[in-house]
Amino acid sequence: MTQKSASPAPRILVVDDNPAIHADFRKILCGSAGLGAHAELDAAEAALFGEPEESTLQVSFRVDSAHQGQEALEMVRRALEEGDPYQLAFVDVRMPPGWDGVETLERLWQVAPELQAVICTAHSDYAWDDFVRRLGQTDSLLILKKPFETIEVLQLAHALTRKWELARQARLCIADLDRLVQQRTAELVAANAELQKEIAQRLKIEVALRESQARFSRAFEFSPVPLALLRVNPLRCVDANPAFVELSGWSKADLLAAEPFPLQWLKQGSGEPSPLPLDLEKPLRQQSCRLRRPDGQERHVLLSTQPFELDQETCLLVAAEDVTAQVHLEEQLRQTQKLEAVGQLTAGIAHEFNNILTVIIGNVSLLQSGDVNPGLQAALLERTTEYAQRAARLTQQLLAFSRRQWLQPRPLDLAHTLQRLVPILAGGLGDRHSVRLRTATQLPLVLADPKGLEQVLLQLLLNARDATPDGDTIEVTAGRADLDETAAAHNPEARPGSFVWFEVTDHGCGIAPDVLPRIFDPFFTTKGMGRATGLGLSTVHGIVKQHEGWVEVRTEPGRGSSFRVYLPTANQTGNPTGPAPEDGTTLSLQPAAPVSHPTPPPPGRGPLILLVEDEVPVRDLTAELLKRRGFRVLKARDADEAMRIWETCGAVPDLLLTDVVMPGTMNGHDLALSLQCLNPDLKVIYTSGYSPDVVRETLEQQPNTVFLAKPYHPRALFEAIERCLASQPGCSAGQHCPQPDAGVGARAWA
Repeated sequence: MTQKSASPAPRILVVDDNPAIHADFRKILCGSAGLGAHAELDAAEAALFGEPEESTLQVSFRVDSAHQGQEALEMVRRALEEGDPYQLAFVDVRMPPGWDGVETLERLWQVAPELQAVICTAHSDYAWDDFVRRLGQTDSLLILKKPFETIEVLQLAHALTRKWELARQARLCIADLDRLVQQRTAELVAANAELQKEIAQRLKIEVALRESQARFSRAFEFSPVPLALLRVNPLRCVDANPAFVELSGWSKADLLAAEPFPLQWLKQGSGEPSPLPLDLEKPLRQQSCRLRRPDGQERHVLLSTQPFELDQETCLLVAAEDVTAQVHLEEQLRQTQKLEAVGQLTAGIAHEFNNILTVIIGNVSLLQSGDVNPGLQAALLERTTEYAQRAARLTQQLLAFSRRQWLQPRPLDLAHTLQRLVPILAGGLGDRHSVRLRTATQLPLVLADPKGLEQVLLQLLLNARDATPDGDTIEVTAGRADLDETAAAHNPEARPGSFVWFEVTDHGCGIAPDVLPRIFDPFFTTKGMGRATGLGLSTVHGIVKQHEGWVEVRTEPGRGSSFRVYLPTANQTGNPTGPAPEDGTTLSLQPAAPVSHPTPPPPGRGPLILLVEDEVPVRDLTAELLKRRGFRVLKARDADEAMRIWETCGAVPDLLLTDVVMPGTMNGHDLALSLQCLNPDLKVIYTSGYSPDVVRETLEQQPNTVFLAKPYHPRALFEAIERCLASQPGCSAGQHCPQPDAGVGARAWA
């Protein structure tokens, strides 16, 4: 056998009380004494196994000596602690005094069970059976008889140290294998535990899924909301609950068998069938539409859809809530509310006009009696004119409330406008009240109608005056505000953007919470019968809404109220801002200075006017006024008669003065277009008691046209005709002619 030196030499412990024995072992195991024997051993190995001889290295052993068992035990323990254990121990049987060899081995094996041992004995004191009985059956023990041969010692040393090394390697391999087995076993145990958890979890999920499916099935079947499951491509019904089947008007079998989906959905407000408003990417929520049943009935529904995947196919859950009965109830409620509003409005108008007509009829009766002196006659005429103009103002307030009055917006500096208007309007509030104005020096321009703003400010000042009958200082302030989404969310009428505001504040009685929601209702007033019309704040609301603004009210009973009006800046409105600034015209409630007119033409020699009016008294009165002014007049009751007169009169009229709304085949607008095709230079003045919105588009696009609202003052009629014929910029084409100010008597134009 050969051993190549690669690791530390095997370590051997010799335990004997004879020093000479120690020297012999060292000579054999550590010196050159064993070299020849080792060579002989290699030669014998080659002869036996037929292997070629190799050059071998002398394997030297590290040999330590112990003379007593206790010393040997201590050395074995120390070697183990140092990590360099003894592999083999030669132990003499007799070592007096102290432990003998057998007891020494017993002690050593208690500390190092792997230690290989050779009992060296020259006597036959112990038989092998004795050793086995005391030391147990073991393969780590051999007996060497003294005297021993060198070759025997070397063979034992080589064989047993090699055995110890192999046993150690085997133990290490077994330990590694055991560790790997334990690690793998732990992994398998953990995997098994995780698998058991997953199995338990899956069982739970399956149970929950079955329960969920059962709940969904019950909820689907018994839900009062019509539900259906649809597959896409092609669109067909997979399942429908009884409520959906009843709503559809189909049987469930026919509904499931039909391909594509047979129901017709109509968009709200559309009479033509349109495809089901499906979006496969986004859910649909509460889409108002109509469902057409096979029997022709239509049901109002709120349609909701939810896309989802089922068996790798896109499907839709459709919910169609039937709101037909609710829609009918809402329509009835709206109709009832309309009737209530109309009744209140009619009662208010009747009250006001009855008062006005009482004065007018009474004054006319006195004038017709013939026994009225000239002074009283002039006063009666003045009062009659005043109440007629009051009726006209009431009509304008109604139009403002309905947001249908004609406005002429232009860029205005609100601060400058308030500085001019407040001192003028404050004079009409009485001696007990004063107005304090606080405003920024520079504010963005707003697109506003000066007369409309004057009316809004006047009504708010009058409202503040009435809230403080004992006198007070009314505050008027103005500023600008840039509102974002959060700030605008506090008022349903507000919106984000840049605005200019002005506010009228009083310190009076305030407004009760139960009254506040109704303050903008027409003819609603808390001032008592006969003290107010109830149109003041409703007029404010209507004018401000026409300016694309809104009013915010802050009030507290007993501590006053603030009305803040928001107006969009010029670049926030839909109207063009225009380059022209405010012209500086003074706005007040005082009568305007008389307008100078050109000298009337001689009677019967003035411009020819075609007058078209279906109301006979109005037509006759207007014709008489025009004739007195020197104009020539052709009268027609409708458009058809006007066309005949045009064709047969033998002259070309210079101007068409026509009512907008008339009976017959054409209205005033159609008539004007027809005649302007015959004479493009024909000037046109439209008159109407309705809102000018009916001809707004014409006035904006059609040249040589003017609108004159009824009732109009005769002087306004003459101004409109003269400016229209002369194409003066004060009343140019497409403009609305202003009315003379209130309070001017009939003698101003007669």
